Amino acid sequence: ILSCMMKLTGRLGAEFSLTATGSGRWHADVDDSWRGWTGPHGGTLAGLLIETAQRASTRDYPVRAADVRFLGRPATGSFTLSATEHTVGRSTTILDVLAAQNGAPVAAATVTLGATAATGTGAHTARPAPAVAAPQDCAPFQLPPEIVPVGAHFVIRPAAGPLPLSGADEAMMCAWIGLDPALTIDAPSLAVLADALPPGLFPLLTAPVAVPTVTLSLQLHADLAGIGAAPVLVRAANVSTGDGWSVDDTDIWDRDGVLLATARQTRRVLG
Repeated sequence: ILSCMMKLTGRLGAEFSLTATGSGRWHADVDDSWRGWTGPHGGTLAGLLIETAQRASTRDYPVRAADVRFLGRPATGSFTLSATEHTVGRSTTILDVLAAQNGAPVAAATVTLGATAATGTGAHTARPAPAVAAPQDCAPFQLPPEIVPVGAHFVIRPAAGPLPLSGADEAMMCAWIGLDPALTIDAPSLAVLADALPPGLFPLLTAPVAVPTVTLSLQLHADLAGIGAAPVLVRAANVSTGDGWSVDDTDIWDRDGVLLATARQTRRVLG
């Protein structure tokens, strides 16, 4: 049994002591173990923004989408978050969430929550899960925590495609991924998992370069209430790289092949 399946799961907000401090305001602490290349892991900040939106909403609707923008150069440590709710009819709620440090904005998100409804239109997905070996049959791989400390929080078992920095001719990675500590599979933790693998162009390279995320767009595709424990299958592929910019697409499935989330990241290439 994988280690990430053996622990009780919690919520992302509890991991970072997300606490209400007043009307529409929250406080969170991200310690240095969640640092990425140069600052707090982008998926972690995205997850905190999403959970803040859920807590701020007056409607208990599932998260349908989140559009995250990284506005500055945050550091690990304390964050102040604020949220404004906009109700759209009876079925949709949109929240604008802002994260700040020392009074300066560092990340923002527009999070869409929507009611579940029965319709006459059948379910459909165009993203079937690839056929890969079971997680217990895939060897573990760890991002070097001395370079990327957040790598110690990811339980990664490559399942298909090349490894990062292998000088391959395919810009795709596919792996079973869990979190340590284990977190409930929900919209905030899926934002973290969508950013767990290195940038999509890394299999083409033999040495790392800085490729920071500027925007991250996350879409949810399934009822997450009945989803089992991690790991989930994450496939990240580079769509294009050129002129100092790079675009990655990520798909996430559960162990039954249900499409849970898709994401797109727009990145700067600084090397």
